[in-house]
Amino acid sequence: MGNNLVEKILSSHIVEGQLRKGSYIGIKIDETLTQDSTGTMAYLQLEAMGIDKVKTKRSVAFIDHNMLQQGFENADDHEFIKTVASKHGVYFSKPGNGVCHQVFLERFAVPGETLIGSDSHTPTAGAVGMLAMGAGGLDVALAMAGGAYYINVPKVCKVNVIGNFKHMVTGKDVILEVLRRLTVKGGVSRIFEYGGEGIKNLSVPQRATITNMGAELGATTSIFPSDERTLEFFKAQGRQQDWFEFKADEDAVYDEEITIDLNTLEPLAAMPHSPDNVKKVNEIGKIKVDQVAIGSCTNSSYEDLMKVAKILKGKKVHPDVSLVIAPGSRQVMEMIARNGALADIISSGARILENGCGPCIGMGQAPGTNGVSLRTFNRNFYGRSGTLSAKVYLVSPETAAVSAIKGVLTDPRELKMDLSVNMPERFIIDDSMILKPAEDGTKVEVKRGPNIKPFPINKELGEKIEGKILIKVEDNITTDHIMPSNSKLLPFRSNIPYLSQFCFNTVDTEFPKRAKSLGGGLIIAGENYGQGSSREHAALAPLYLGVRGVIAKSFARIHKANLINNGIVPLEFKNEADYNKVDLLDELVIDDIKEALTKGSVKVKNISKNSEFEVLIDLTEKEIQVIKAGGRLNYVKSLS
Repeated sequence: MGNNLVEKILSSHIVEGQLRKGSYIGIKIDETLTQDSTGTMAYLQLEAMGIDKVKTKRSVAFIDHNMLQQGFENADDHEFIKTVASKHGVYFSKPGNGVCHQVFLERFAVPGETLIGSDSHTPTAGAVGMLAMGAGGLDVALAMAGGAYYINVPKVCKVNVIGNFKHMVTGKDVILEVLRRLTVKGGVSRIFEYGGEGIKNLSVPQRATITNMGAELGATTSIFPSDERTLEFFKAQGRQQDWFEFKADEDAVYDEEITIDLNTLEPLAAMPHSPDNVKKVNEIGKIKVDQVAIGSCTNSSYEDLMKVAKILKGKKVHPDVSLVIAPGSRQVMEMIARNGALADIISSGARILENGCGPCIGMGQAPGTNGVSLRTFNRNFYGRSGTLSAKVYLVSPETAAVSAIKGVLTDPRELKMDLSVNMPERFIIDDSMILKPAEDGTKVEVKRGPNIKPFPINKELGEKIEGKILIKVEDNITTDHIMPSNSKLLPFRSNIPYLSQFCFNTVDTEFPKRAKSLGGGLIIAGENYGQGSSREHAALAPLYLGVRGVIAKSFARIHKANLINNGIVPLEFKNEADYNKVDLLDELVIDDIKEALTKGSVKVKNISKNSEFEVLIDLTEKEIQVIKAGGRLNYVKSLS
């Protein structure tokens, strides 16, 4: 019996545990990435461990999120990351060099290796055969310090791709179709491995779109083999020495399998407010469009923007539409500038943004009141755009560009033109904006601005958890709901005391004040609590406000790990009907919590209603020790 790609990588990297489905294992991490929204906290945590130099093969710090410098805060954070990276042996990608996932794919990704990043879209590197996973900042810091990364061995679902694309159908439509079928919860505890004859029709940029947005399935990651299409990409990047053929064995076995027939796909769109709310573009109809945004780590490649340029050439953006375009990297920007495509885009009336995340993470370009925005991004969560009343649709670059011209959502197949792109044999290679770390880190002075505050550290777990229900939320609450991300708040990513004032701001503006006045308490949540971004601020801010535990129907993988890392106890309703029997400000008591952690369940007393219900505790032995210590940093220190 042969091995699939996932088994090959895990078996060659396992350092603790046994490779059995559902078992808890530790794996060696080859590379890490951080970005500036989560990076400041990760490097503060690395410093707290007392590590002189990172132990990975390579770690890279990117500046791509907090690009608007309306005050000193973002610039100070950038300088902190630059100096702390140089001191500790981390490469530094300067502001303007591009989005972390696009640049990492171009310059650093290696087949068969492992990568974790403090960003949920780190799986983008799976496009070239890398096992790349999003993680909380503390997990990334621990990996940089030489520690293992711990996961439950997931199921491997093969996505068998057959056929070829029809006109104006793209890789974006592939992942939207997978989301339509499986939903945002369909990838939990799974890795999606793409294979089949049809993948030869997918370029690396198209594969990257698919692996990037696979994060919206709740999947651990997604991965493609490294094949002749991968070799083309590596040659063009001048990195053929990093390429080797990496594929599953012919007799590899999978836990599940689905088939995507490219011949049957049509242009799709995810409607507000979820990436799995997917319909065919022509079924949604010709709704009026106010804004179109093209870019993000999902769709900002050279191939994407060349197709957009072809559509826009000689045409004008509709008078009622604002079209903004953000290239994914400086390499992409320079390539389209030199070949004339950028001029065609500008001539159409499009506005060009920085090579960064921009509006995808709420950093500018918020739509107008009740505005309809078509975006080539990966998420359309409520309020993420910066405008609560906006209606955001996720589409392919082709659909976005055609709709920008027409002024209404338009099936791009209406435009009869050849969109084939001749990929260059050699991209422009200029790594001058990637700074190597200092040879002697002891000579580097780390610069800290006044906005950088110490991160909260939990205390050792007591014998019981008690407190009132501070907030009760529905299913599919995202980390954007818990800790909003926008241009006003992103500059304060390194200031948890300030940031905590906006915790749950889009759900309940009274939450921070209530939590403080009651001295903390518990959160009640529905299914898939904490989906979306990997930002650990969604655990750090509640910790600062005194949250001791979260009782949910189920948790998203990364957020659950972040709660554990910070000593907040994740509990799950044994009977989901009990969710309906508790209310805001009910007083709950969980006795003998330390003992209960090892038993796997415990009774929760509802003092306010004179009742009780049972919750499950799904933790490994190591996670139990972390919780008891009050978080992973405390646990690591206790071992030294």
